[in-house]
Amino acid sequence: RRKMLVKEMLQLGQGSVIPLEKEVGEPMQVYVNGKLMAYGEVVVVNEKFGIRLTDIIDPKERIAQLA
Repeated sequence: RRKMLVKEMLQLGQGSVIPLEKEVGEPMQVYVNGKLMAYGEVVVVNEKFGIRLTDIIDPKERIAQLA
């Protein structure tokens, strides 16, 4: 689990690394404000754990979660 401010998330770009406490290859779910936004997997980059986003939730599904 990793909590980040929206400001921090907006500063992320391709190749950004977010420290995590999971095993490499483990699937993950990415939540924003308690809402599922994406799926990913744990990776290691330069000996640091990170998450590679593999699927971003369809915008229609995200809107449906708000109801």
